[in-house]
Amino acid sequence: MKRAALGIRMHSGWGVLVAVSGDANSLELIDRRRIITADPAMARAQQPYHYAASLELPEAEQYLAACAAASITLASAAVGDLIRRLEGRQYRVAGAAILLASGRALPSLAQILAAHPLIHTAEGEFFRNAVRKACEDFGIPVTAIKEREMDERAGAVFGSAVSGVRHTIATLANTLGPPWTKDHKTAALAAAMVLAGNAACKTAKASLR
Repeated sequence: MKRAALGIRMHSGWGVLVAVSGDANSLELIDRRRIITADPAMARAQQPYHYAASLELPEAEQYLAACAAASITLASAAVGDLIRRLEGRQYRVAGAAILLASGRALPSLAQILAAHPLIHTAEGEFFRNAVRKACEDFGIPVTAIKEREMDERAGAVFGSAVSGVRHTIATLANTLGPPWTKDHKTAALAAAMVLAGNAACKTAKASLR
């Protein structure tokens, strides 16, 4: 089976999931989809921490736990469907990359709910964690990449080939058609970095035998 990697860029209650295969010289876009990670049947599920801020702390904890369970279920369904479709086309998912914002550690729930900027940060982490958990439950290794470090890390992974990789990614929409937004391009680059990293690890292991 061919190796593939997933790239994921999340927003509040939804995200972009991209699957690529190949290497720096022959990247191939094999799937692209919008995934939903907020249960529409739950109150304010797209902004759970905003809603939780209006509740007493015990109720907020219960509400967020329920939202988390629902989001993980939705993310697992989306990731599982993609894995099955790719396996049917003879692709094996070797890893996934999730784009982070700041990647900062969060304080206690009470402190989060008392500070509006932290509420936004927590919501971003909330939906990224749902997809991360879904990938890990399927045995997919997950790499977290801070967006502000993308250029530096891409340069380290691809070296002098990085410009060519970026150009290839910019034109990948020719395969499946639009949309092909910044979300998709960033996710595709992250996935390509995972593939390149896995290939480098395999080469290193082979040289030690």
